Amino acid sequence: MSNGGGDPVILATAGYDHTVRFWEAHTGLCHRTVQHPDSQVNSLEITPDKQMIAVAGYQHIRMYEINSNNPNPVINYDGISKNVTAVGFHEEGKWMYTGGEDCTGRIWDLRSRNLQCQRIFQVNAPVTCVFIHPNQGELFVGDQGGSIHIWDLKTDNNEHFIPEPDAAIQSISIDPMGTMMAAVNNKGNCYIWTLTGGRGDEPTQLHPKTKFPAHNRYALKCLFSPDSTLLATTSADTTCKIWRTADLTLLTELKDSQQRWVWDCAFSGDSQYIITASSDQMARLWSVDTGEVKREYSGHQKTVVCLAFRDEVVT
Repeated sequence: MSNGGGDPVILATAGYDHTVRFWEAHTGLCHRTVQHPDSQVNSLEITPDKQMIAVAGYQHIRMYEINSNNPNPVINYDGISKNVTAVGFHEEGKWMYTGGEDCTGRIWDLRSRNLQCQRIFQVNAPVTCVFIHPNQGELFVGDQGGSIHIWDLKTDNNEHFIPEPDAAIQSISIDPMGTMMAAVNNKGNCYIWTLTGGRGDEPTQLHPKTKFPAHNRYALKCLFSPDSTLLATTSADTTCKIWRTADLTLLTELKDSQQRWVWDCAFSGDSQYIITASSDQMARLWSVDTGEVKREYSGHQKTVVCLAFRDEVVT
């Protein structure tokens, strides 16, 4: 978690209290609060150049400057119906992707002055999550109907499959090496696939590996660590669990007596720490190995449902 003398560590949290808070990750102090009067915040993501943060809410995405005291968004994307549930970026910052309860995945060109959505991917159920393959050419879209869609951006081809009928996909993650995919659903089950292909013009092929009950209630998020050795899952059962990807044994269970639902999580760049966001209005920094809380980020007035964290130095 060192700053390495380069870009500062960025930690932002948001949720139901209509604010985005920026924290000093090392001290737990909140150094800036941005009012977001439009709605609750469903998802946050930091742009690859670390200059802006995208805030996804009800019928909009707003972009705020990170290194400024400007309290107002600098870019507003509107014209979407219902909640935007997912937001992320192409690694070179060329475009942004979103998913939402209007049953669409969307691509927004960040280089044009036109704030209209360029490409829309229509599915049959509200979209809960979108994850970009490390090859930057395929989007994996999960929905409440239980489908996972693979949207090939080069060909516009789309494949989809349903791991478990009548179980909403809540979160999808692909490890940074592009060799594994995980998905969790509202029954608490976690599915793992091995991935092949996905290079050049070859589409990614999924090979089912295993399914296991990660939690006994709603699972909310799954995320591979930057070094691909760990998988975190969070749940309505008040825990975040850290699994070893080599054999899917449980490494640590992150529990706090106050915690309630755990909605979101993010690893540090060295995979040794994880930050969680939960319904008790808190975010916490944990040691992955020992499961102890190293920092608490306290200040939100309502549930914290999303966070964005970047501590790696941009070279």
